[in-house]
Amino acid sequence: MKKITIIGILMLFVLGFSDLNAQSNGAKFEKDKTEIGTMLDGFNVAAAKADFNTYFNYFADESTFIGTDATEVWDKKAFMVWAKPHFDKKKTWNFTSLKRNIYFSKDGKLAWFDELLDTQMKICRGSGVVEKINGSWKVKQYVLSVTVPNEVVDKVVVEKAPIENVLIQELKTKK
Repeated sequence: MKKITIIGILMLFVLGFSDLNAQSNGAKFEKDKTEIGTMLDGFNVAAAKADFNTYFNYFADESTFIGTDATEVWDKKAFMVWAKPHFDKKKTWNFTSLKRNIYFSKDGKLAWFDELLDTQMKICRGSGVVEKINGSWKVKQYVLSVTVPNEVVDKVVVEKAPIENVLIQELKTKK
């Protein structure tokens, strides 16, 4: 009985310590989580205001943007070239975060996020990886996805099949 009591107390101590450790790690990253949230909100505002320089300063020099079309995978320079005419015409995008999750690597140098966005395309999902570079969080990879409610996915597949079947065949021949 004493062994069970001692083992029980030790288990409570270990579980309590690991819970406190998890809480301190959570608290450890709260400041960074706030910084990343503020950065991502600023990133979205810069796009909405067609502020080209501010928007692209949120990206790390070596970064990738992956758009909603299967062919849209750009490094920062290529994305800047693609986006510049849109920014010049003030025909950019206006995304507002509805819900955001942020996660951290154990060392806190990298974080990744996913968020639901209110956009002109209705709800989209933004996700990506950010890295702390010279004291500032920078986007290393950003992925924009259009969400498709399960109730209409079959209709969407019918619409996109003729376009994407061609791309699928091209991609298969390039393997």
